Amino acid sequence: MSVLVTGAEGFIGAHLVERLLNDGEKVVALRRDVPSLSYFRVEGLEGRCEVVLADLNDYESLLRVINEQDVRTVFHLAAQTIVGIANRSPLSTFETNIRGTYTLLEACRATGEVGDPVERVVVASSDKAYGDHDELPYREHLPLQPRYPYDVSKACTDMLARSYAATFGLPVAVTRLANVYGGGDFNLSRIVPDTVHALLRGERPVIRSDGTPERDYLYVDDAVEAYLAVARSLDRRELYGRAWNAGNGQPLSVLELVQRLIAATGRDVEPEIAGEGKPHGEIDRQWLDSAAIRSELGWEPRWELERGLAETYAWYERHVGP
Repeated sequence: MSVLVTGAEGFIGAHLVERLLNDGEKVVALRRDVPSLSYFRVEGLEGRCEVVLADLNDYESLLRVINEQDVRTVFHLAAQTIVGIANRSPLSTFETNIRGTYTLLEACRATGEVGDPVERVVVASSDKAYGDHDELPYREHLPLQPRYPYDVSKACTDMLARSYAATFGLPVAVTRLANVYGGGDFNLSRIVPDTVHALLRGERPVIRSDGTPERDYLYVDDAVEAYLAVARSLDRRELYGRAWNAGNGQPLSVLELVQRLIAATGRDVEPEIAGEGKPHGEIDRQWLDSAAIRSELGWEPRWELERGLAETYAWYERHVGP
């Protein structure tokens, strides 16, 4: 039996794939594009997986993959994940994040009608799905009230997944993770890899806001453990359709994060604050209450921020260099 990972060549997806492979699982990686630089390729994961060509929006292709590869567990991480791109290209974001999700869920449902059913489906939502709330931290009972294209797309993903559990009894659950960081993220629109690359080049890191937006940061290994804990929870039917927050619950401003990353590298440099206010389409303050996943599933973050930032910098130093 196989584990299907959509978004396997993305940052978090590749780390999840690595963990599954190390645990002895047979991993099927869904491929549409081939990134020129990714953790998936740098760490040699491609040769250890069954890589299949399929478009997430092609129902027949997904049905074929699930049946032919004897898939029993699905981790759905494939998405357009960048807020700025969503603002510039909402149509492609909606196509990938919304249509791609309901197409995959329907393929998982249909497989159970004609053969062996998919036993677990874990769908990646986001803390962004909550939208702007005066009440912080976010708790799972809060309504989803997104406004911007990316946030809306993730809220739709979230609700679609839970509707398949409620309506069809599909064994699906949703993760709402904080901002995930770690080695192997090559998207320089994100603050951690952008700051690391600047430091490796001997340059001052540039903050594109005024430095005040607050976020919750989760090391990638802890994110992977959260996905695995949620997958295991689906052995219990009463937990079908649940949404689970996973974060550190320790909000930091962007400026504080950059300063701590600089300190973790031992550099003596001040960041350049190049923006005014928060970027358009971004939520100003957000962090998560993870009490439910801690008490009910036994998950908790094991990486303190300073240790995670130091390990992240060391990974880029080894694999990328100045």
